[in-house]
Amino acid sequence: MKMEKIKIKQVRSRIGRPKDQKRTLDALGLTKMNKVVEHNATPQILGMVHKIKHLITVVEN
Repeated sequence: MKMEKIKIKQVRSRIGRPKDQKRTLDALGLTKMNKVVEHNATPQILGMVHKIKHLITVVEN
């Protein structure tokens, strides 16, 4: 069984954001603007994506 992948791109700055949102960006590996990372679409990752949905976009594969 193949795990579905999700590509996430940071499109808004982390400056002035609450500490928990910065920690979530770090956990996903997003350290700079316009950086794209790829993760497996697990419930944990999807929850993190939902928490910072205003700072990121999901890139089509």
